[in-house]
Amino acid sequence: MTLQTISESVYVGLCRRIGTPQLVAIRRDVWDIKDLLNHKERRLNHLSDEMMSGSRREGFRFKDSDWDFMLWPNNHRVLWNFSQATLYNTQIYTMILCDSSESPPGFTLLWLPLEQADRLVLSSCVRINGALCISSAMYRDNTFSELNQIAPDSIVHGPCSSGSIDGELEYDLALCFVSDFWPPSASSWTDRCHSWPPLHVVNDIVRSGCHFVAIGHKLGKHADNEWRISFSQAEQKLVYAMNHTQFLTYGLLKFFVKEFNNGLSEEEKLLCSYHMKTTIFWAIQQNAIAHWCPQSLLAGFWVCFKLLLKWVYEGVCPNFFIPENNMFLNKVHGVAQRNLFTRLYGLYEKGIAFLLESPSISSYIMDVLCTEECTLISEAVLDRELFTEINQYTQPLHDLHTCMEYLHNVEQLIRSPLTQCQIPILQKRTAQILQTSAFMSHDMYTDTSGGNKQMYIADKRYCYMLKLAAKFGFVSDLLYIVMYLYKTFRHREALSVIEMTKVKLAQPGLMYITHVDPERYTEAVGGRSWSYKMRNAVADDIILYNNICYINELTPEQQSSSLFFQIPPLVLLHMLEFLCCRHVDPMRAHAALDNLQVLVHHDWGVFVPVPLRDISWEILGICQQMTGNHQAALYSYTQSLRQYPYSKIHTATKHRIQDLH
Repeated sequence: MTLQTISESVYVGLCRRIGTPQLVAIRRDVWDIKDLLNHKERRLNHLSDEMMSGSRREGFRFKDSDWDFMLWPNNHRVLWNFSQATLYNTQIYTMILCDSSESPPGFTLLWLPLEQADRLVLSSCVRINGALCISSAMYRDNTFSELNQIAPDSIVHGPCSSGSIDGELEYDLALCFVSDFWPPSASSWTDRCHSWPPLHVVNDIVRSGCHFVAIGHKLGKHADNEWRISFSQAEQKLVYAMNHTQFLTYGLLKFFVKEFNNGLSEEEKLLCSYHMKTTIFWAIQQNAIAHWCPQSLLAGFWVCFKLLLKWVYEGVCPNFFIPENNMFLNKVHGVAQRNLFTRLYGLYEKGIAFLLESPSISSYIMDVLCTEECTLISEAVLDRELFTEINQYTQPLHDLHTCMEYLHNVEQLIRSPLTQCQIPILQKRTAQILQTSAFMSHDMYTDTSGGNKQMYIADKRYCYMLKLAAKFGFVSDLLYIVMYLYKTFRHREALSVIEMTKVKLAQPGLMYITHVDPERYTEAVGGRSWSYKMRNAVADDIILYNNICYINELTPEQQSSSLFFQIPPLVLLHMLEFLCCRHVDPMRAHAALDNLQVLVHHDWGVFVPVPLRDISWEILGICQQMTGNHQAALYSYTQSLRQYPYSKIHTATKHRIQDLH
């Protein structure tokens, strides 16, 4: 078997593990539009700007990948010279000036020429050579102290605050500053870009400027006060500019370094994923491979590996944008350098075959060599990827004015060029805005001067908004209509919508989170648009935001949790059927409660996801308590407390148990 044939098999294996071109494109398109929406919405609320970065933003979905975010004040701008200040309204923007004269390449001091800034920035300043400079160490500590009040489990990790969301999603949050201008020290990079990346990508990168993260060079003269120039945004655009073979080679390098570091302490891990990214950037730009294609994937990996070996031997890893910045300077020297080179050279002597000796890498390569399956991804798998990405976007809305502004943002974006998979994102956001607006408006409506006629008109408007939202959103969004009808005491009308929702949720081809029967799903909606599939064959958890009253019976839980909590659609459907039937059909209410009990007791993570078992047991207990079955309710509340506290409702649960006693 030739190297080219093995490379093709490795390509197929990596497509399975990392993603096909279609899957990666969906992930990127979804997060592109999410970031654009988020940027516009945060600006409206005068919040700091935020950007997702790191491997997830690039299109990877490794199980152990962190969620990397960058956050910066949108009313501060970093300049490279005074003349750039004329482009800003200094009444709105605080100007920060760079001084790299005493800093190592890739680092700089940031000082305030007018000595005016917000409280957090001013409290992080020190005097250096008579100028008021923002200390990276002090800024990092001050921002960490404020963030720690919101996320008490977070820790300082380099320039980031690191922690976990609900004990599951690991995140790194880098507090930084932004410049709209490309660094003069990186001007040589643009001169190097003859063959890669394309000119339009180069221009886009230069126009986008750079960021500054709060960490100095350990060997710098002002280590605690310097800031590192960050090219995260530029790197994301470069990864987007790779073809899929190059992207998979980058992924293979990430697998390699993880395996290489396995079993080492943090101090012993001299190589990291960023070194791998730098390696492939240089390899592509230097035309080390004439044609990056599936047949040359292993050849591409080998070129990158040899380049890395050369850098370790020389003790120099040149930053892709500022080559004078040697990223090995702090760690890779002396005995550590020699030991690292010895390990890498041992692998080099084995040749590319050493990859097959790596347990985590060889497993999926050998599977493909044995099965020879094609890389085609089914329609259901592509759709599941899209809708899973959409479901991860839950930005709360705080008031009606914000809702209207956000709706205007969506309207503007709809008129801009969009990919097919970005349209469902805007549909979902529109549905959320309409649902929130309807419930908020109902809660706020106090004008009785117009009598019943005005209330009737207002009610019609709210119902129309919720029905319109159901046409834009998922199948499960019909339950917002049911909640509103129950809230306004129209129980029979609510039951008719429940019946319709039941039919849709009982479809054999329904997609709920990652649960789907691919054949039945394709049979039901195969070949239809994503918009059609959303409305007819996809369900999502129901989100209840704590600033809105949806169901009075869940008020204690809303008061107990943080910003919002989620309910599995079938759990909420059975609860609403029980609540409505209590007033009009006691026998049906009993049947609804039985269905809810069977679902919560016996579902194995399909329609009651494991993280949502706490709220599901809680809802079962509430319904049981309402029937007077206190013993069963006590058991359900106890079970709720035994689950992982994902919904953060344990305070409400304890109060309900006390009420029973």
